[in-house]
Amino acid sequence: MFKKILIANRGEIALRVICACKELGIKAVAIYSEADRNSLHVRFADEAICIGPPRPSESYLNIPAVISAAEIANVDAIHPGYGLLSENANFAEVCETCGIKFIGPPPEVIRMMGEKEKARMAMKKAGVPILPGSEGVIASEDEALEWAKQVGFPVIVKASAGGGGRGMRVIRSAEELPNLFRAAQSEAASAFGNGDLYMEKFIEHPRHIEFQILADSFGNVISLGERECSIQRRHQKLIEEAPSVMVTPELRTRIGGILQKTLSGIGYVNAGTVEFLMDEDRSLNFIEMNTRIQVEHPVTEMTTDVDLVKSQIMIAAGEKLDSILNGPIIHRGHAIECRINAEHPEKFTPSAGTIHTFNLPGGTGIRVDTALYAEGVVPPYYDSLIAKLCARGRDRDEAISRMARALEMFIVEGIHTTIPLQRKIMQDPDFRTGKFDTKFMERFLAKRAELPK
Repeated sequence: MFKKILIANRGEIALRVICACKELGIKAVAIYSEADRNSLHVRFADEAICIGPPRPSESYLNIPAVISAAEIANVDAIHPGYGLLSENANFAEVCETCGIKFIGPPPEVIRMMGEKEKARMAMKKAGVPILPGSEGVIASEDEALEWAKQVGFPVIVKASAGGGGRGMRVIRSAEELPNLFRAAQSEAASAFGNGDLYMEKFIEHPRHIEFQILADSFGNVISLGERECSIQRRHQKLIEEAPSVMVTPELRTRIGGILQKTLSGIGYVNAGTVEFLMDEDRSLNFIEMNTRIQVEHPVTEMTTDVDLVKSQIMIAAGEKLDSILNGPIIHRGHAIECRINAEHPEKFTPSAGTIHTFNLPGGTGIRVDTALYAEGVVPPYYDSLIAKLCARGRDRDEAISRMARALEMFIVEGIHTTIPLQRKIMQDPDFRTGKFDTKFMERFLAKRAELPK
């Protein structure tokens, strides 16, 4: 087992990894920017090293600075968390070159799955269902039009080198294609330094379903079931839950078996999430794979009792899945996660500043992952996520009831948050009955706009 791990991240995920390290008896080293000097991940780490100014490009994304901190602290391994450098194959290679274990998949696997069109082709070859679309990067507008005519409008173009909704456009006609194709290309180049696009058939009312997997370095892969991530705005997830009301035990078993065989075949190691779109007939089609821990991993932990972050560390240290899991995966109850963002709940504009009051909810079945506190500061330089509120119940109705109660008792004063919005979603009849898709938020916000002020 490792003696010391550096966490190449910040905020709640850095604190989450520190917790896992403490339980495993491993020393944790935090890195921080000047803006995060007073953050809890700095306070609770065994060591902390400042690596630069507030801007991510000068600190958390500065590979030489991160590696220098790791060498100064003499760590055995680096955990990248999610976001930032977590899916950067070059960073994983640098870690290995420096004799530091990267807690994640091998660089070549990160690279293959990070280039979305290559991932699609690898999954298609292995028999995983995928949406009809281009066989690789689209070189020009003319080629895009040719593919769109083959697949049939509407289509969606996506950035090959990234996600999160950037470099993504829905195209409904040949007339729209030139302008939207160029806009997606420009946005992808700006966001990821790579303007390459690929194309898929666009499903009008899909559900977003993802499967959590763990894989050891001995070729053993296991699926821990699915999460429903359809409640999202502008392709950014707001609420996640496990399991999905639309996935039957038979479908869960079948897809899990396919993924186990496929990912073992490509040499996948560590945690990962395979994302699908579900059509109205409940068919699943692969869209991408995230080669890291997910923001929403707690709902899987709450329904399986598997500590995914500790599992990541143990796998990287060379342990087998059998010894880590110590028995079959048993799914219990239902869990929901609300992402608490520092944003205006109606305008969705960022809200940085000092938190004056911060009361966390508790009680049976409630979990809060956060790195903030009263008089803590939300800086303007980073992602707006400030906390993850999770509720578990014996069934979905109880999980929703507990979440609604916890949202009422979650008090944040000094900045705007999405808590008021999520409280309203918990009361929405369509959400409560599970009648939603990825367009839910558009309909929900439109209904609210029609209400008298």
